[in-house]
Amino acid sequence: MRWAGQELSTGVASDALPGLAKISGLVRSVQTPEFAGVTFHEVMAKSALNKVPGTAMGFGWTINPYRGCTHACVYCFARPTHGYLELDAGDDFDRQIIVKVNVADVLRKEVRKASWNGEAVALGTNTDPYQRAEGRYKLMPQILTALAESGSPISILTKGTLLRRDLELLADLSTRVPVDIAMSIAIYDDDLQHAVEPGTPSTSARLATVAAVREHGLPCSVFVMPVLPYLTDTKKHLSQAMRGLAEAGATSVLHSTLYLKPGTREWYFAWLERTHPDLVARYQELYRGGTHAPKEYKKWLAARFSEARRASGLETGRADPATGAMFSRAVRQAPPARDLTLF
Repeated sequence: MRWAGQELSTGVASDALPGLAKISGLVRSVQTPEFAGVTFHEVMAKSALNKVPGTAMGFGWTINPYRGCTHACVYCFARPTHGYLELDAGDDFDRQIIVKVNVADVLRKEVRKASWNGEAVALGTNTDPYQRAEGRYKLMPQILTALAESGSPISILTKGTLLRRDLELLADLSTRVPVDIAMSIAIYDDDLQHAVEPGTPSTSARLATVAAVREHGLPCSVFVMPVLPYLTDTKKHLSQAMRGLAEAGATSVLHSTLYLKPGTREWYFAWLERTHPDLVARYQELYRGGTHAPKEYKKWLAARFSEARRASGLETGRADPATGAMFSRAVRQAPPARDLTLF
């Protein structure tokens, strides 16, 4: 069916989700059989570039063409951001997706301003720019082109194999500006991956995407993030992960421990109770201090991860301290980024 034929509303109806009234640029809400149970709320954004507060160096700038994400990862740290729209961090985050349909046009105007200095811009810092909806909306090619034309280095972090659609473009743009790409591949057990990340491409498909990035002459780091305590922190799992990444040609690898912000914590624990009730008490003890696992656990995990990484001959990657995305090679004078394993 034609996408336009699935329109639910224009503007904000009286019975619309309450938080959508905060978006003055709401154009329409759309449902389509290809995305059963998902509603896309198309909006006209007022801005594209987001300044990361308190950043002296590093990227400092991000673009998020979508809010909410059909990847539906139960551990996603961005879930609480849906609260701004009075949407919940659970099902609404997975099924009520905000699409900034004019984001590329707004971006072109912003990067043409005299005040724009061609700084590095990160994509994929909040929700995934290559989630499935990108196949319909095709926002990324225009965003990437606008950034390159303005001389702005590009960094992308994604779980989406749809990235492969744009590899020819990215290879071309890399002749004009630095392009840094990272795939997020946290889980190397098919059953667990499907349970924890039900809307994502398979691990094997993402490893194939790493190989495709490298075949186009581009670097590709891999974020093994987050490592899930008692589920993906075993020697067997980490060794399997490192072997797969080395075979795919990953240029570097880095990790972080699961952290559970309010909103994400409740959703993750509900998943644990359904699927791994035997682990609930252990998680409650491990995260009794709040959002982060104890430093002792992180140090233990860092040592185990490093052992597996070295055994596979992989280099240590570097994340940007401001955005958490891949560190841009364009930022050469920045101080060393913080080790995410300690936070």
